[in-house]
Amino acid sequence: MIYLDHAATTPLRREAREAMLPFLDGRFGNPSGLYEVGRDAQQAVDEARRAVAGRLGARPAEVIFTSGGTESINAALLGIAYAMRRAGAGDHVITTAIEHHAGLHTAQALEELGFDVTYLGCDGHGRVDPAEFEAALRQETVLASVMLANNEVGTIQPVREIGEAIARYAAKQGHRVLLHSDAVQAPGWVGLDVNELGVDALSLSGHKFGGPKGTGVLFLRRGTPFRPLIQGGGQEMQKRAGTENVAGIVGTAAALRVASSGIPERADRVRRLREQLREGVQARIPGAQVNGCRVNCLPNNLNVSFEGVESDVLVAALDRQGIAASSGSACSNSTWEPSHVLMAMGVPIRRAVGSVRFSLGEGTTAEEIERVLEVLPAEVARATTTGTAV
Repeated sequence: MIYLDHAATTPLRREAREAMLPFLDGRFGNPSGLYEVGRDAQQAVDEARRAVAGRLGARPAEVIFTSGGTESINAALLGIAYAMRRAGAGDHVITTAIEHHAGLHTAQALEELGFDVTYLGCDGHGRVDPAEFEAALRQETVLASVMLANNEVGTIQPVREIGEAIARYAAKQGHRVLLHSDAVQAPGWVGLDVNELGVDALSLSGHKFGGPKGTGVLFLRRGTPFRPLIQGGGQEMQKRAGTENVAGIVGTAAALRVASSGIPERADRVRRLREQLREGVQARIPGAQVNGCRVNCLPNNLNVSFEGVESDVLVAALDRQGIAASSGSACSNSTWEPSHVLMAMGVPIRRAVGSVRFSLGEGTTAEEIERVLEVLPAEVARATTTGTAV
């Protein structure tokens, strides 16, 4: 199989697997236990926390382990917004129309709870305008959530500039606004330093960078008002109840260590492969349109629209050829729903429903890209001619 859906999930890294195995066998203790195997498990969690914190430029006490990116995003938005409103700071939240559904649906839940939410648009490349963000700030604003890199088109957002806008506003108005960023797609491709980004909260998902599924990270800056999303015991410094997934936590830390190393070299190599794919698609398939930004983007992401083609059908045809890619639209109750990201970018619906995302990984080869370029034109032509790819 030629796997080009690394934005969806990634293979488990060898280093992560090796780190996890002892905790799936003899080192099975509950970190809350006062006996030896419990203390051993707690020590492993503490070491993983220090390792993750070091990779993010954070303090260990600012790292919370969760069940994944979705939980981290939910916890950040709900937990901070609740706490700020309870403190009387305000009830206005700013986010964007191109967030992952974990962020969008949580923002909608906040609206149902009485919060006022502003959804910022983007330009034709999928990039949010920092000036538009700054203009949306007001005295009631308590939280902003802007993803670092878009999961569909790969555009990198100006999170640092948005943080600077918040700092200017705070200095002028004397009003605190907290900043969260969904950085799920970033590890392994761009450097992550919470202080350089200027964020108060940041969400990660282990399986996006070679860690195990069911693991996530929430960075929560010291002093950030927060109401825990999950109630129960006092785990994770009383910010996330539930027995810790020790094996998953140590695997995530091991994967992040590898993903955070050698980023420039990895990104350059994969970027060349992506350009090989992009140039080949545009040269061999008339009318193919690349969505997203050529400059400020993840090096492994290529989103292409094929007009007159239903993307799910094309993805199924590629699957039969041994190629795994992702559809840019979703079919619900027999009704095609184009990507909300492409719609926000102003992509015509006839192109949006025919978008396919190819997301490369560090194991992708030039030979695999050439094989995709051999198969893809015929499948697109067949789908365009007959209305279905078979």
